[in-house]
Amino acid sequence: MNLAEKSAENAEYMIEQIKERLNVINFEAIKPSHFDEEMYEELKDIYDHVMKRTTFSPNEMQAIVEELGNLRKEK
Repeated sequence: MNLAEKSAENAEYMIEQIKERLNVINFEAIKPSHFDEEMYEELKDIYDHVMKRTTFSPNEMQAIVEELGNLRKEK
């Protein structure tokens, strides 16, 4: 999988991996359909950051989820 390539499938993969790594129970509020291609690089940056780490404090997890929420496209 080439995550440098912008695609809906790659965005979905990254979001699923972030959810798994953070072990967040109520992550249903953030879905791949909430992101557009313009936010792909920011999503990839968050993904890269999360994948480098093995543990997160509650504050770090909250900040990551909030940042993902900020990237959601407008309705």
